[in-house]
Amino acid sequence: MDKTKLIFSDTTSEYLSNTEPEVGETIKVRIRTPRGVTDKAVLVVDDGIMPMKRLRRKGDFEIYQAKVTLYDKMIRYYFKVTVEDEVYIYDHRGVTKEAGNPYAVDEKYFFRVIPGYKTPDWAKGAVFYQIYVDRFCNGDESNDVITGEYKYIDGLVESRDWTGPIDTGIHEHFGGDLKGVIDKLDYLKKLGVEVIYLNPIFVSPSNHKYDTADYDYVDPHFGVIVKDEGNLLGSPDKENKEAGRFISRVTSAENLEASNELFCKLTAEAHKRGMRVILDGVFNHCGSFNKWMDAERIYEDQPGYSKGAYIAEDSPYHDYFTFEDGGNWPYNDKYKAWWDYKTLPKLNYECKELYDYILKIGAKWVSEPFNADGWRLDVAADLGPDAETNHRFWNDFRKTVKEANPEAIILAEHYGDASPWLSGGQWDTVMNYDAFMEPVSWFLTGIEKHSDEYKPELIGDTDAFWNSMALCGARFAMPSYQTAMNELSNHDHSRFLTRTTHKAGRVEDLGTDAASENADKAVMRQAVIMQMTWIGAPTLYYGDEAGLAGFTDPDNRRPYPWGNEDKDLIKFHRKAIKLHKYSPELSYGSLMRLPVHSGSLAYARVYKKEASIVIVNTMNVAMEYKLPVYILGIGKGKKYRVKLRTDRDGFKTRGQSVKDENGMLTVIVEAGGAVILRHKKFGFKKKRTMTVPKPGKKEKEKVKEKVADIKEPVATDKV
Repeated sequence: MDKTKLIFSDTTSEYLSNTEPEVGETIKVRIRTPRGVTDKAVLVVDDGIMPMKRLRRKGDFEIYQAKVTLYDKMIRYYFKVTVEDEVYIYDHRGVTKEAGNPYAVDEKYFFRVIPGYKTPDWAKGAVFYQIYVDRFCNGDESNDVITGEYKYIDGLVESRDWTGPIDTGIHEHFGGDLKGVIDKLDYLKKLGVEVIYLNPIFVSPSNHKYDTADYDYVDPHFGVIVKDEGNLLGSPDKENKEAGRFISRVTSAENLEASNELFCKLTAEAHKRGMRVILDGVFNHCGSFNKWMDAERIYEDQPGYSKGAYIAEDSPYHDYFTFEDGGNWPYNDKYKAWWDYKTLPKLNYECKELYDYILKIGAKWVSEPFNADGWRLDVAADLGPDAETNHRFWNDFRKTVKEANPEAIILAEHYGDASPWLSGGQWDTVMNYDAFMEPVSWFLTGIEKHSDEYKPELIGDTDAFWNSMALCGARFAMPSYQTAMNELSNHDHSRFLTRTTHKAGRVEDLGTDAASENADKAVMRQAVIMQMTWIGAPTLYYGDEAGLAGFTDPDNRRPYPWGNEDKDLIKFHRKAIKLHKYSPELSYGSLMRLPVHSGSLAYARVYKKEASIVIVNTMNVAMEYKLPVYILGIGKGKKYRVKLRTDRDGFKTRGQSVKDENGMLTVIVEAGGAVILRHKKFGFKKKRTMTVPKPGKKEKEKVKEKVADIKEPVATDKV
């Protein structure tokens, strides 16, 4: 037996006395080592070395511990363990040999503890569900965008039939709305969803709404249209200032306030069912339709609205943007835009009025009567003119939002190393592309997350998968890791089911039908099993559970196939989600790699003597696995019951118990299949429950009243 396999530590509660310690607190750091052959263990903290005291011996293990007093800065650490006169390094990679290896110590893999840093407990391991509102469910046809209502990027908008194909993705609107989300809350509850993440819902001309026109109001096309008058634009040759119906719909106080009230109803109904709701905040840029810019002249002649910065040089919003030389007013289009897209004016965070206003927006929507449960932040690293402003703003944003709602989550879209923002004062966590979506996609499909590249050699490459996970996972402190949004698909990437076809390319080259031709649901089931058992918050993209396919944007935004769902796949998701929620180790436990041959993946999640073992077989033949489960530390001679098993033909939720023999567990996994086995210490079910805010008398009264607007710092807007 390789004694070094018994060395283990991480930053879960089993090996760190407080995973979210306060400044000034003394924490206990532990490591497990092989019994009888460990000469010593030392903790290397930043540049200091601390001897560790042997705490206890049990079974095959010894536990060593050191106490560390924290100050106001993050600490990073790793271990040195001497086993039979050989010195080993232990960090996020596991065990590496020190002697003769100058690369053994690598700060990228150090463990991290951040004093004073907490993330919401309700979000740790929570099951999220992302909804692209226009494509989820049409609950109110009276608020649908009307064909020819206005123009967007030089073309008239179109109202599309729910089952119709997506063409360019720019002009089509399918009619999904908040009423549709409310109508499907019971479906989501039955599925097992705990948190609903809504793509942007604020006033905006696009179907995606990442080009905000008014941060204070829900778009009436998603909400409620009380006042509906005026003419349609009708021709792309006309200007949007002539789109009377559109202008009436998105500027009338009656519509805006009624739409906000509907959102209040949504959060109240979700909370009643034990679910939370988070919003998408697009604060790096706004849209050219935005009332502060008004490049489409929507607000120019409307009573109660100030002149936009595009309209007049003396606009109260002039400093909200950056204008370049060479432009003239009125109608100055020489403004700085994100990636030079003129439809996306870049917001100027050197302007104090704008800076403060966006902070108020952050607090407004997580407060009564709206009661959203947090924010997902779009392109958050791009905000501001420089890194200093960016970090200062997100630090202030966190303070403001957490003061308004201490339980609100702040998670950001980010590619690459997000650790500069995850050091305690800014974001809680991120959409986990690098330490989940990307490695899982390569391992199971060989396809890049946009379906732009195919590397078949990465399918089943166990070492490449683990190396990627170790590197990217090490960037998280545990409070961020346990809340990271683990998605297989979303609105910016191809659907995972489409990646199982092994087709690289885009819809414009391959065609709509190619997205589902030869799709492999067995691989999809393997992916879902990994999603529900990995560290983090498993996040479904609407329709993935129903078999929705699609290449990357815009094809990944197809309408939910109500009436044509893949019911077996939905049933599978329900079972996998239920298992996740009834297994506390899958939310809070340690992650341990189990050695298997290439082409397979095996790991365990362990928490308080309860353990789940996951095996994934990417090969085309059934495989027998002999797993050294003694390294889990829960004892030998334990029974593991098969809780979920998949193969090429489907899945089963019940299976026989398997007993380990002297610490070795033998399991057969079918070709293209996966299995979850579980050892349960207790004889009763322990379901992880979602806590939700309870409405008080004040909240109930406010929901019934008209929604009061936060007054803008410099504007004279009356609505």
